[in-house]
Amino acid sequence: MNREERYEYGLKVLNEVDGEAGQRVVASLADVSPELGHQVVAWAFGDMYARPELSPRDRQLVTLGVLTALGGCEIELDVHLNAALNVGLTATEIAEALLHSAVYAGMPRAINATLVAKKVFAERGLPPVQNLS
Repeated sequence: MNREERYEYGLKVLNEVDGEAGQRVVASLADVSPELGHQVVAWAFGDMYARPELSPRDRQLVTLGVLTALGGCEIELDVHLNAALNVGLTATEIAEALLHSAVYAGMPRAINATLVAKKVFAERGLPPVQNLS
């Protein structure tokens, strides 16, 4: 594929996974680094997210774990928590993944990620997650 075809294919994948939130991220880069926006679409979504070896659901679990571990990624977590719900993860599965991340990433990062999840769940009208065990 040429550059434009990769972008168009990536845009299709981005819309399937992230929807409008992903488009807002790309648009926010347009006046400062349009090339970064292009790479997000063409490379991250056109190449990486489109690979068949992991399902979109599994890719979002990995993404949530990595963003939580990195810390300071609350904006990206907001987008990817919505994406995780878009591709079939439940609020309970997400809460469990963020809880599990505390073991490897630490409590402060797991708490920060969980508070972003709380915001996303409320915005989407999801009921509170019940005790998991």
